[in-house]
Amino acid sequence: MRFAQQGNNGWTCMDPGGAPMCADKAAMEWAEAWQSKGPAPQKLGFIYMLNGDNGASNTDPYATKETPDNNWVKTGPHVMIVGSEAKAMMQSYPRDAKADPKKPYVMWPGTPYEHLMLPTK
Repeated sequence: MRFAQQGNNGWTCMDPGGAPMCADKAAMEWAEAWQSKGPAPQKLGFIYMLNGDNGASNTDPYATKETPDNNWVKTGPHVMIVGSEAKAMMQSYPRDAKADPKKPYVMWPGTPYEHLMLPTK
């Protein structure tokens, strides 16, 4: 992964696969847990992707490509609230696997890595 900016303020910016993002320290811990299939940290983290993403399955956190049944969703510019401390906050947002990416929704609902997606436009 190419890091766009190494900082000393607790934020990390990177460009994984052409979808630049910046994440605070707690969100980086969450991302590391997701990648290693470990437990989500008991923290609240914040990520922003102001250029949007390349798309992802909304049901399988490890899917690498779109299939007819994995509810692929592409979200424009957005911020994410992640970590197990965000679960209570997510309860009032849509948890449908067929998310409308123009409205706030819970991504990967029902998994340890569910998180809140908040479009900025």
